[in-house]
Amino acid sequence: MNRHIATLAAAAVAATIAPLMGQPAKQRTILAIGAHAADMELTAGAVLAHQKKLGDRVVILEMTLGEAGDPHLSPEEYAIQKRREAEAAAQDLSAELIIAPYRDAMLPNDEEARRYVAGVIRRVKPTSILTHWKNSFHKDHRNTHAIVEDAVLMAGLAAVKTGEPPYSGVHGVYYPENWEDSEGFEPYIYIDVSDVFEQWKKAIREFEMVRGGISPFDYFDYYTSLERMRGALAGKKYAVALDVDEADKKVVRESLP
Repeated sequence: MNRHIATLAAAAVAATIAPLMGQPAKQRTILAIGAHAADMELTAGAVLAHQKKLGDRVVILEMTLGEAGDPHLSPEEYAIQKRREAEAAAQDLSAELIIAPYRDAMLPNDEEARRYVAGVIRRVKPTSILTHWKNSFHKDHRNTHAIVEDAVLMAGLAAVKTGEPPYSGVHGVYYPENWEDSEGFEPYIYIDVSDVFEQWKKAIREFEMVRGGISPFDYFDYYTSLERMRGALAGKKYAVALDVDEADKKVVRESLP
């Protein structure tokens, strides 16, 4: 498929899911599940702020705080800082925040973690979920994807006991673009976030790792430039690109849009 046709296809899909992701409607609940504090804020934070502006409820679940990532602080010290930063970023995005009881670099890909996330899904009742793409060189990212994929199913099964009633209202799982999860990622849906770009920039700069001084990778320049580039491709000023599972890449219409 050439780039022009791919762009048209993405536009058609975006139009199809507009009642879910972009147009005023009954309030939706968007749950973003990241492996570490800052993952979803960087990749999907602008989408969360945009959806909140449309009247939706937005929730961030951090599977870990990412407390092992500062070469100058102990994990215990950095965990305190990352928690404070995550709380400030969530406030900037007008998002609710949940922090799971798992440790950075040790997120288990097991049934207990799946049951935990299924319980969160049952409590939050999201209509859409944002999380990591399936391919990543980071183990915690891969594990988060696998956990979420199964937890969505488990949340709807009465046989899975979490203390909350079953919930099967997740209409879609979407994967925002992440430099660590790039293998096989193909932009499929573009969300215009021009209205919240400055708000999102403030939120991500709550994290020291984004401001600089912890990692040699320039997170701020990369993600702000990425949103500008995706915006140009979408005919907007700023945009976030999302992918979906292959099974969901099907649009049925009665005629051409």
